[in-house]
Amino acid sequence: MRVIVIGSGIAGASTAYHLALRGAEVVVVDIERPGVATAAGAGIVSPWTTRRTDAEFRLAELAAAYYPELVAQLAEDGQTESSYEVVGGMVVSADERELAEAEQRIGARAAASPLAGEVRRLDPAQARELFPALAPELGAVHLSGSARVDGRQVREALLQAAKRRGVEIRVGQAELAGSGVRVDGETLGADRIVVAAGAWSAELLAPLGLTLDVAPQRGQISHFGLPGVDTASWPVVLPVSSHYLLAFPGSRVVAGATRETGSGFDHRVTAAGQFEVLEQALAVAPGLADATLLETRIGFRPASRDGAPLLGAVDGHPELLIATGFGPAGLTLAPYSGSLVAALAFDEDPTADLWPYRPGRVSAR
Repeated sequence: MRVIVIGSGIAGASTAYHLALRGAEVVVVDIERPGVATAAGAGIVSPWTTRRTDAEFRLAELAAAYYPELVAQLAEDGQTESSYEVVGGMVVSADERELAEAEQRIGARAAASPLAGEVRRLDPAQARELFPALAPELGAVHLSGSARVDGRQVREALLQAAKRRGVEIRVGQAELAGSGVRVDGETLGADRIVVAAGAWSAELLAPLGLTLDVAPQRGQISHFGLPGVDTASWPVVLPVSSHYLLAFPGSRVVAGATRETGSGFDHRVTAAGQFEVLEQALAVAPGLADATLLETRIGFRPASRDGAPLLGAVDGHPELLIATGFGPAGLTLAPYSGSLVAALAFDEDPTADLWPYRPGRVSAR
């Protein structure tokens, strides 16, 4: 079977790799452009601490549980630096009622998932032992199984492993053309085509008269340096909001992120966006006030109208498969979702119920 995957972000890279694992002949087509969400994403893998609906949580939990299996498979293919690491996570608040609610919700979900680990309450002093930059009034609910990944690193691991298994990477502008894909004037034939071009996916289908409910949502995310501070084991920090903090080796802390619906593909760090990220970060972690602001990245999340992914075949076009719409959860959901879409390409039953995520469930904007 010959499959063309359009898009080399985390969803496209994962789909290509899993297709190659099944023995498909795979060509990945993509073009460099600013704002690819994978390169800017935070990489928090902790579905048990979120407020997802039950349906969204089930997919996210399966995706989180799949990470160790994927990391092991990548290691067999020579990619031992996937960046995935279990560091724990903390939902933080100064409000005891918010912490009690979080403890109950997280505890209920963690009890049914061995991967989630242990749930425990931390007083402010205990929370600061784990994340020293925290505000002194913040208590926490700690979950030992929360993990982090570097989007750029795990994507590169997937692509390198895919190439080792024979996947071809083509750089060029892709257009859908009947039963194939036209790349800079050359038409490539295929048995299946996977559209995994993130926030740009809808424009690929438009020339065929097809619509897809996905649009860019701009996220601005800042990286800080703390020279001389060992941040490698700091946990993920999740205030009771859409913002977050997480740390990486190399004395780096990441803070984000804005959720700018209706932004279009406006690739700029804005004054308001930078202010929002800094204000939220320093309110939670005033110990970052003297950190170096290393960079602010821009990513265009592929956001669907109802916030859930778009996974599966296009109505009336069984040869066209979609893998996008992950919104802010791409680095959690996409690696596992790539395995599901690969199964669909081989007409196999996936290991998750994809009916709630069918691309045609909502009309385009």
